Amino acid sequence: MLALPDLWNTLPPPLRDPVALAIPFFVLFLVIEWVAARHLGGPEIDDHGRAHPPEGGYEQRDARASISMGLVSVATSAAWKALALVAYAAIYAYLAPWHLPANAWYTWVILIVGVDFLFYWYHRIAHRVRVVWATHQAHHSSEYFNFATALRQKWNNSGEIVMWIPLPLIGIPPWMVFVGFSVNLVYQFFVHTEHIDRLPRPIEFVLNTPSHHRVHHGCDPEYLDRNYAGIFIVWDRMFGTFQEETHRPTYGLTKPVGTYNILTLQGHEYAAIGRDVAAADTWRDKFGYVFGPPGWAPRTPPTPDARATPAA
Repeated sequence: MLALPDLWNTLPPPLRDPVALAIPFFVLFLVIEWVAARHLGGPEIDDHGRAHPPEGGYEQRDARASISMGLVSVATSAAWKALALVAYAAIYAYLAPWHLPANAWYTWVILIVGVDFLFYWYHRIAHRVRVVWATHQAHHSSEYFNFATALRQKWNNSGEIVMWIPLPLIGIPPWMVFVGFSVNLVYQFFVHTEHIDRLPRPIEFVLNTPSHHRVHHGCDPEYLDRNYAGIFIVWDRMFGTFQEETHRPTYGLTKPVGTYNILTLQGHEYAAIGRDVAAADTWRDKFGYVFGPPGWAPRTPPTPDARATPAA
């Protein structure tokens, strides 16, 4: 009987990534949701007069942009993983104090939980550090929330590559690291839908669900920077970033990009950072524009008229 690593090595290289194995299912669920969306009505108007796309709806140009970004992401992520494999192999071979067996159940538990824990912190950093947000914001740029949006992935995986370093360092084989993150990514595809309401309470308490992830994609003030989880929502509950879904979110960025051009969607924030850094007067402000949270700006001193009048 073949051991798990041996069985893995008998597969053709393209099939060693769970994401590649999941692509037919992605397409199937996307088509089912798209067909169902054709029977929905037009935009919904909320109490504040804002127009929202129909619940679970699709817009052809938006979906095309999302799918195109996903296809490019398959190639770019493969390139980043190839670079990471060299570094992970060196860390695993020369720095890891022990090597965990790939055919042991506990190694897989450590892997899945470890990947998800590190993903939570990477995801949280990506929303709070502007230069990392620049890599991630394209995923949030759609004003629709559907399975196509799940495919609207970033092209720069460098931040995640760095975040995974503890996994080979504790002795997880490098190939397993990539499998673990792919499993995490496949799970997250299925939480990008408005066609599933709440799940049973024990599931909602432990796992990331469509309801929780809808909150994460909302640009409403009460939903911003919440529910960073990949698989386990318990991280958000533990670290104070959990938010229950109380109303249908307004999806998209707080400042919409207003284009379906995938190059602009991926790169506009980098360009904005460059403009802000070039216009900044001090090194402190330059660093603030790069490493501060999105929307950071230097403090402006109060005008003389706004200052308190000294006591007589």
